[in-house]
Amino acid sequence: MIKVLVVEDSPVALELLKHILSSDPEINVIGTAENGLEAVEFVSRQKPDVITMDIIMPKMDGFEATRSIMESNPVPIVIVSASLVREEVEKTWKAVEAGAVAVLEKPKYSSPGQPSEDAERLIETVKLMSQVKVVRRWRRAVPSNPVPAPAAALPRPVVRKASDRHIKVVAIGASTGGPPVLQQLFSKLPSNFRYPVLLVQHISPGFTRGFVDWLNRTSNVKVDLASNGETAVPGRVYVAPDGLQMKIEPSGKIILANDKPENGIRPSVSYLFRSVARSFGDKAVGVLLTGMGRDGAEELKAMRDEGAVTIAQDKESCIVYGMPMEAVKLGGAQYSLSPERMTEMLVRLSDNPGTREDS
Repeated sequence: MIKVLVVEDSPVALELLKHILSSDPEINVIGTAENGLEAVEFVSRQKPDVITMDIIMPKMDGFEATRSIMESNPVPIVIVSASLVREEVEKTWKAVEAGAVAVLEKPKYSSPGQPSEDAERLIETVKLMSQVKVVRRWRRAVPSNPVPAPAAALPRPVVRKASDRHIKVVAIGASTGGPPVLQQLFSKLPSNFRYPVLLVQHISPGFTRGFVDWLNRTSNVKVDLASNGETAVPGRVYVAPDGLQMKIEPSGKIILANDKPENGIRPSVSYLFRSVARSFGDKAVGVLLTGMGRDGAEELKAMRDEGAVTIAQDKESCIVYGMPMEAVKLGGAQYSLSPERMTEMLVRLSDNPGTREDS
C-alpha cells in the first residue's frame, strides 16, 4: 500500500482529495493536515510515501512546508494547487525549487463511478511519485565556488569542413521532473547563446505562465510563451502554450495549432520533434528529459536519422526514467547525459559553431 499524507486547509477540498485517493485499492491515506506546520510535525512522527501539498494555508504555507520537509525528512511531494491565483502559482514554483517533484491542479468533483481526468491524473501521479527516491535538500547545497567537472568526460568535438551546415535550433521535451532540470539548464546557458530553443513541457493547464516567469528569474536567456507566427531568434526559449501543438518551419517561423493530441497530450513533444526533423535535419539538436510515457522517443530517433545531435537525460538524474529510456531503447539518443553534461555540450556547440560532437 502507498501511504499518503494529504495537506489541505479547505475541508471540502480535503474530503474530495481523500475520496479520490482512497478510491484506489493501492493507496492508503494515513493522515491529513490543515496547514504546513501540521504537515511538518506529522512527517517527523510518521513517514508517508507521498505527500499531496496545498500552497496557500495558515500558519505555514506549502512552500515553507516543502522546504522544511525536504531539509529534514525528505518525502516525494506533489503540489496540488489552484492555477488561477497568481500568488499561489508563484509559490507553487518556489516549492518545486525547494524539492517538490510534481505539480497538479486541484481536481474537480466528479460523479460516483465516473472519475474525472484530473482525478485519474492525481492517482497516477501519486502512484508514480511513490517510487521516486528523493534526497535531503540543504539550504546551502551549492558551494560558493563550485568546481566544474572535467571536460574530458564529454565526447571530443570534431572539426568539420567549412561547408558543413551549422546548427540552427535546439528542441527540448520534458515531463514529470522536468522543471528543475530546465531551470538548471537555462541558468547556465550564456546570454549570447547562438540558437533558439523550443520547449514542450508537460504541465497542468493554467501553470504554464507561472512556469515561464519562474524560469525567467534565474535564466540568462529570455524565456517566454511562444506566439503563433513569430520567428525564432537565437538566445530565446519559446515554450509551447497550454492546449496547443507547436512546430517550426524551415524559415524559423513558429506555428501553434489546435491539432489533435499525440500520445494523449497537447502540446506534444512528438509533434515538435517531428517538425524539427523535417525542417532542419542535421542542423538541429534534440533533448529529451525526465518524464513518464514515451512522448518524443520515436521522433528523437527520427531526428537522429536525419543527422541531428540527440541527447537523452541519463537514468541516474531522472525523477522518472520513462521518455528518455524509450528513446535510448530505440537508438534515438547519441548521448545519455546528466543535466550538467547537457549544458556543457550545448555551450560547447554554441561556442564552436563549426564543430559537431563526435558520435
